[in-house]
Amino acid sequence: MSTSLLPPLNALRAFEATARLGGVGRAAQALHVTHGAVSRQLKLLEDHLGLALFQRAGRGLRLTAAGTRLQEACSEAFNGIEDCVRALQRPAASPALVLGCSGSVLARWMIPRLPALQAALPGVHLQWSALDGSFTETQATLDAVLLLAQGPWPRGWQVRELAPERVGVVVAPSHPAAHRLRDVPPSALLQETLLHTSSRPQAWPAWAQAHDLDPGQLQLGTGFEHLYYLLEAAVAGLGPAIAPEPLVAEDLAAGRLLAPWGFAATGGFWVLARPDGPVDARVDALADWVVGQLR
Repeated sequence: MSTSLLPPLNALRAFEATARLGGVGRAAQALHVTHGAVSRQLKLLEDHLGLALFQRAGRGLRLTAAGTRLQEACSEAFNGIEDCVRALQRPAASPALVLGCSGSVLARWMIPRLPALQAALPGVHLQWSALDGSFTETQATLDAVLLLAQGPWPRGWQVRELAPERVGVVVAPSHPAAHRLRDVPPSALLQETLLHTSSRPQAWPAWAQAHDLDPGQLQLGTGFEHLYYLLEAAVAGLGPAIAPEPLVAEDLAAGRLLAPWGFAATGGFWVLARPDGPVDARVDALADWVVGQLR
């Protein structure tokens, strides 16, 4: 008996094929060798082990107890090798595109559109990172950021303007203000208590100035840390809020919110920006898709 614990690989392969297919002739066909070659490998394996692996059963072969144990081990081993080779030959998945986006835009606008995005760009794998603010050092570590922002754009960034930002006052039909603000000028809003968010403190003052109103006369009521919470409160009927049009478009269409005076441009933009560096076609494809959605 050989001192080597591992038998010759060709002998193991011949044995596995013979045991699986039930005969030397079938194994020879599967391995593209002669009947004699398989028989020699089987004898070599039995000599190596010092054990009988088959016994004659009429014109066929039947595994011994030792043969059955070895067949189970060989089948598991060869199947594992095939699975590994198949995985190694499979094209490697492209790394995910890490995209920063405010939690409000992500929750109210992007997530409902993810199925459409995945269908349109099946080769672009995204990893989302919620963020606050614009063009921070932390954001510079990401592949790209989707922002609502206003120029001038900082150095070190490649910024693509996707669409003008438009904002407007929204209120739930269930709130009394919805009836008071119908068919009246924007100055009527000065009599209402307004919902606001600390993430966009200039939103109400900018809207007031755009409508020739004194921001100092606005009556700010309940505040929320994030725009997402502000809009949820507005839908719940807690009072008038101010919102970017795309984030409330579905609520308006469904009648959950009303916009008494429509929406107006702020001077800002929806932008997709990335730190200076090599061109990334995935970012350009994503920007084109967002433009189409914002239309």
